[in-house]
Amino acid sequence: MSAPPEIAVLGLGEAGSAIAADLAAAGARVLGFDPVRPAPEGVEPAADAPAAVGSADIVLSVNTAAVALEVAETAAPALAPDCLYADLNTTPPALKRAVASAVAVAFADVALMEPVPDWGVRTPALASGDGAERFASAFERFGMPVTSVGSEPGAAAARKLARSVFMKGQAAAIGEALEAAGRLGCEDWLYRNIESTLAAADARLVRRLVEGSRQHAGRRVDEMAAAVAMLEELGVEPRVAAASEAWLRSLAGSEARR
Repeated sequence: MSAPPEIAVLGLGEAGSAIAADLAAAGARVLGFDPVRPAPEGVEPAADAPAAVGSADIVLSVNTAAVALEVAETAAPALAPDCLYADLNTTPPALKRAVASAVAVAFADVALMEPVPDWGVRTPALASGDGAERFASAFERFGMPVTSVGSEPGAAAARKLARSVFMKGQAAAIGEALEAAGRLGCEDWLYRNIESTLAAADARLVRRLVEGSRQHAGRRVDEMAAAVAMLEELGVEPRVAAASEAWLRSLAGSEARR
């Protein structure tokens, strides 16, 4: 097996530190930079981003959307021509494309699909961009399952964000429902009910939710309007309930136009 690549990790927050530490433990030389956080054990601290990336085969940017482009622009002049720059931040697809243009080397848009603190470098990921296959090949040796989804920067980010609409929307719906149930005195009952529903869920539930909403949108509009009214009476802001009512109303209108 060839020697592990030299890897620079820019951003040593919770996710960056976990990945960097795992890479170092697996035998890679890892240099890390973060303006406010120390490097974890086994990771060589760098004075700044250019110093971290100067001799790196692969650069991982594990920061936030707010600074992803700034980090790329800071590191770009020091990148070796044959370097691979992988952006692991959760950003809009357009920002991924801007980062790819800024670094002007092989680029991988990497979307991490599970919580990194639980999975570390073995976090399942999607990758796109002209460096996606190279990223997948390099990180397979460290136990990261990577699925390449095309050569366009932003394609991996788009898939993750589409999923986030469901995952984070589901969390918001549960939170809003439990807040209402708490004021009604039945929070424990609803919590158990939601748990049992999710535990029993399978593909049929997804189809029932999607197809049933189209078929019964008119009736469900009234149901969600009633839910909105109840939440307002309880003093719970009906963010999710009102959005659900509006979505069902649009479905009902589409069905009526047919």
